[in-house]
This record gives sequence, structure tokens and C-alpha cells, in this order.
Amino acid sequence: MLNLEDPTWSTLDHAYGSATDIPPMLAQLSENGLPSHNQAIWFDIWSALAHQGDVYSASFAAVPHIVEALALAPEKAGSDYFQFPAWVEICRRKQGAVVPPNLEAAYRAALARMPSLVALGATADWDEGMVRCALAAIAAAKGQHQIAEAVLELSPGIAGVFLERLDEGDFEAEQ
Repeated sequence: MLNLEDPTWSTLDHAYGSATDIPPMLAQLSENGLPSHNQAIWFDIWSALAHQGDVYSASFAAVPHIVEALALAPEKAGSDYFQFPAWVEICRRKQGAVVPPNLEAAYRAALARMPSLVALGATADWDEGMVRCALAAIAAAKGQHQIAEAVLELSPGIAGVFLERLDEGDFEAEQ
């Protein structure tokens, strides 16, 4: 994992330029006790690192830090801690983005941790949004990018419509 003080951050980019502002944001994740989605820090992280479905070199450096913060207390984590790594991986795959070689091992290791962190976090009460993010994290970690993206979109209303159409034979279930 790229140390937050490493000068390499200045060579990485995000939606607005150099990623030198990312380490202080990431440091806040574990210092502030897993901030919720409503806090400004998550807006800033998403805006810079997963802007409108685009991902950047700094996105791949940030994922291990977000997963590390999640690992501190997965049962207390908000959905963003599960959704962000999944979304970066979904977008990476859709864009055909290449993880820089110096970041790849830590990025892949962080993704590989997601299923076990979902299991640890599952001791908490979850709403449907949290369930979707947790399931997407597992799917993305296992290389199932389309399923991960579909699960993120699968609100109860959309799930109901899908199941009705499936029952009506509008879709053929894959065997």
C-alpha cells in the first residue's frame, strides 16, 4: 500500500489534476471513525477519484487505504466503504483502465479482502442499500463486474419489476 507520505502521490492524478490532496482525505477515514456518506469527505473522495464513472491512477492507490479503514470496524462502516472499491473496479473494467504496476499488488490484495470484510460487517443491521453495496463488493472482488454493477442498480422497485418480468417469461434464465 502506498504510504500517505510517499512523494509518489504527486505523480498520480485524479479528476482535477495532481493527487497531492488525496492523502489527507484518506487519513481522515480512519481518524474520524468511519465517516458516513453524508460527510463532505466522501463527496470529495468520490468526486476526485470516481468522477462520473472515470477512474484515475490515484483511485487505485486510494482503494487499499479505504479497505484498510473499513477493516478497522466493518460492522460500523457505512455503505460507501463497500461501494467505493466495487465502483472503482467496475469503472476500471468498463474503461479498460490499467492499474499502474507499482499499485497493482496492493490494489488486488485490497479487493481480495472485501468478501471477508463483508462477512464481518454482516453482524450489523443493514438496510437494502447496504446489502446492495456489500453484494456488489463481493461480486467485484470476484471479477463479476456486470453482476456488481447490476446489484448496485437493483433497488427494491427494480427488483420487483425484474422478478415480475422473469415470471412472465420476458427473460430466459441462464442455466
